[in-house]
Amino acid sequence: MHYNFTLLSGLHKGALLILLSELALVLTGVMIHELVKQVPIEVLVLARNAIGLSFFVPWLLRNGRRSIATAQLPLHLVRSLVGIVAMYCLFYSWAHLPLAQAALLKQTAPLFIPIVGFIWLKERITGWAVIAILVGFIGIWVVLNPEGHTQVPWVALLAIFGALLGATAKVVVRKLTLTESSILIVFYLSLFNTLFSLIPALLAWDTPSLWLLMGMVLMAGFATLAQLLLSKGYRYAAAGELGSFTYGSVIFAGLLGWLLWDELITFEAMFGMALVVVSGVIVVLGTIKEHVSRKS
Repeated sequence: MHYNFTLLSGLHKGALLILLSELALVLTGVMIHELVKQVPIEVLVLARNAIGLSFFVPWLLRNGRRSIATAQLPLHLVRSLVGIVAMYCLFYSWAHLPLAQAALLKQTAPLFIPIVGFIWLKERITGWAVIAILVGFIGIWVVLNPEGHTQVPWVALLAIFGALLGATAKVVVRKLTLTESSILIVFYLSLFNTLFSLIPALLAWDTPSLWLLMGMVLMAGFATLAQLLLSKGYRYAAAGELGSFTYGSVIFAGLLGWLLWDELITFEAMFGMALVVVSGVIVVLGTIKEHVSRKS
């Protein structure tokens, strides 16, 4: 009895941390939505990466250069290149789309992971995954075209492209985790992304005021907190048990968008969101089941 209670307690803790992580992610989007009115996107991306990199300084000073030794530098570069483009897409979507739409389109990444895995790693796609992916894309179409319009906003297409790149980055990380620690993966991501975002930021540079600088620090703080809470949450329960809670960001974004900017969600959009969430959860659970069956 005590054993079951411990498992339930761990699941509850993990779910709470995942939901808090998604809330921090949406608050990052809120800050971007406001900051972009006065700060170029390129500068915001640099701030996000540079401040994230600064957290590794104490770790480097304590462990020395040996701690960053790697034989997978080309793969780290690929992961960072894909990740930085995905980050630009994400920031543009947070800045220019209704908050709930931006959050939802970011969460379409699980729909692309089986496709990327099939093309790159020759991983099998189950029949359930195919159905879930089709349902998910129907949901996206309903959300973006509640009145049957034939054109999709270019920013929405950019957000979907960012989700595709995000899925690709996760597949690369899957390969990296075979030989690299999670802290090393995040370190090289922060290092290379800071370098990659430096030149675009300098070209678009406009010295921010003290208040704007404080807002940028807060934005980067929320983004870093989201990553930390996410990592902590997955220590308490399996990814398959917690994957569905990542869609809490859609609810948080819908509420904050309504409270802050009077962004209303139509019934059709809510129906489309439900389709995307259900399809994403099916893909996540199917992927976990596939890995478990392989091990057994």
